[in-house]
This record gives sequence, structure tokens and C-alpha cells, in this order.
Amino acid sequence: MSTQKPKRIGILTAGGDCPGLNAAIRGVGKTAMVDYGMEVIGFTAGFSGLIEKDYVDLKESHLSGILTLGGTILGTSREKPYKVVKEGENDKPELIKQNYQELGLDALVCIGGNGTMKTACRLQEEGLNVVGIPKTIDNDVWGTDVTFGFDSAVQIATEAIDRLHTTANSHQRVMIIEVMGHHAGWIALYAGMAGGGDIILIPEVPYNIRSVCKKIEQRYQSNKPYSIVVVAEGIDHPKKVSAAAHVGEAISTYTGIETRETVLGYVQRGGSPSPMDRILATHYGSFAAQCIAEGNFGSMVAMRANQLTTVPLAEVGGKLSLVEPDNSLILKARKMGVSFGDEYDLM
Repeated sequence: MSTQKPKRIGILTAGGDCPGLNAAIRGVGKTAMVDYGMEVIGFTAGFSGLIEKDYVDLKESHLSGILTLGGTILGTSREKPYKVVKEGENDKPELIKQNYQELGLDALVCIGGNGTMKTACRLQEEGLNVVGIPKTIDNDVWGTDVTFGFDSAVQIATEAIDRLHTTANSHQRVMIIEVMGHHAGWIALYAGMAGGGDIILIPEVPYNIRSVCKKIEQRYQSNKPYSIVVVAEGIDHPKKVSAAAHVGEAISTYTGIETRETVLGYVQRGGSPSPMDRILATHYGSFAAQCIAEGNFGSMVAMRANQLTTVPLAEVGGKLSLVEPDNSLILKARKMGVSFGDEYDLM
């Protein structure tokens, strides 16, 4: 660990936007400035700003009034510095190192998801002092129990499900709502349970459409005139249609029951962060500044068992935090009659 107190640090937000990014920027910046007397600069548009040396000197005034704002005041992009288009033609990592040195940076804070943490790890290996902060609405960053952005997304998805209940009941339809989650079904699981979903389909639990239809028919036979089906976008389905459209067409075909689909899409990533995400992002940001002051580089801040800690960036890259089929919430849901569309319901 370094004993030299960092004086000048950089911050960037990379990958997809999500609620809480500004709260994290504020947490890092205010703690670094007020408590440790550091200078802080913010790079625009993720790693693109670091490559192109496009940045702004952040002052406390820049960080006032941003806690409740969605998006990111620094901007973001999906720039991948280590992606090689043609062999021998990628000089982006060298530009990053050069700009880091020319700007006199003592450390870099990278706020992002799995891809960002992987890049952050490689930059640490290149000799930069890096600290990562995990964010993503999908909650799939390995090494932490929760990422900021997730709670806000669940809140938005749950409200949408709540609203679908009334129209589903009025028209006695099957309402299918698709939420985000390419590989991880955390949003679908949590929003589905919070919103009273009858069937929840997630990527980690392979579904059988016969099981889905059987559950819906059983509900109608039990005088339950409508059903709510919550699906994650990453479930197995033909890529030419949405997951919701695929499931809806199958249900309509096999049961003859009228179905309607709603795809929430990017609305889950927009708007103001929930109070919990504001607090979590602030915790992460402030702790990241502390890690820099203590020389704890090459690490990602994390929350484990409700305690702030760090995990080595080298352990994070290339891994995903997925929903285990025996997750306690899934087990409790099954006991309450919620279907996950698998063979369990065909027994």
C-alpha cells in the first residue's frame, strides 16, 4: 500500500446510465475535496474522455444539487479501450496512460458495471491506481450483494405491474410485462414478487411453455380471471421478437386466452434514483475516496452482509452475480403458488 497521500484524482462513469450515478460522483467528489483536500477532475463520456483528454475540473459547486438527478453529469459511453479492431492498431491504452500521467493523476475512480470493472482491472495492471464503484440496474456485478440503480429499477417495474393488475382484471386477460435483465433475473424476480406476479420467468431458471400455460389454465379454472406474467428480457426466445411477444403469442395459441404485452425498456434506467439508491451510491462514492486516501488501489468497493468492504478488481472481471435457482425468495415464492415456468409446476 502506498503511503503517499493522493492529491489529484479523476472520475468517470462508463457503460449504460442508471439512477444514482450523480449521487456516486457527489459522494466521491465531496469526500475527496472536503475531507482529504484533493483536487478532482471528471472525464466526459466514460473512457472516451480519458482517451481524448476531455475533462472538467470539478468544484464543490458542480456537485451541489445533483444528488436527486438521474443520468450522469459527466456523460457516459460504451467505449472499450482494449477492444482491438485490427491487430496492432489499438493505441487507446497508451493514450490513457499518457493522459493520466500528463494530468498528474494519483488515482482514477471508474464507476460502471461488469465491462467497466474489467477495463479498470486492466488499467490497474498497466500501472494506474484504480478504484472501481459497481453500478447497474441488473444487479449482476460479481463481488457485491447489491449495485446502485437496482432498487430504482425495481421500483419502476413494480409500479408498472401494479397498474397492469387493474386492466388485466377489468378485461380478464393475461398481461405480460418484460423487464430488463440480459443474463440476470434480479429485476424480474424482485419486481415480480413485489408486484404480485403470478408467473415469473428469469434466465437462470429454464422455462417450459407447457408449464406456463398449465399455470394460467389452472388459475382460470379456480375462478381467477386474469394472470400477470413477468419476464426478463434475457429468457430463451427467438431474437427477432421480444421475450414478451414470444411468450404472449405462445400463451394465446395454446390456451386461447387473450394476452397483451408491455415492454418497459429504458424507462427502467431513467429518472431520479430511489432514496435507497441515493444512500448506497453515496456510501460507495465516499468509501472509494477513503480507499484512495488509504492507498487501497486495484479494488472495487462493495457491500457484503450490509457492510462496506472491497474486493480485488482481478476477482470481479468476467464474472456475473446471477440468481441461484434455490434463492430463498424463489423458494418462498413457490410455497405461495408463484410459478417460474419450469418442470416443478408439471409435477
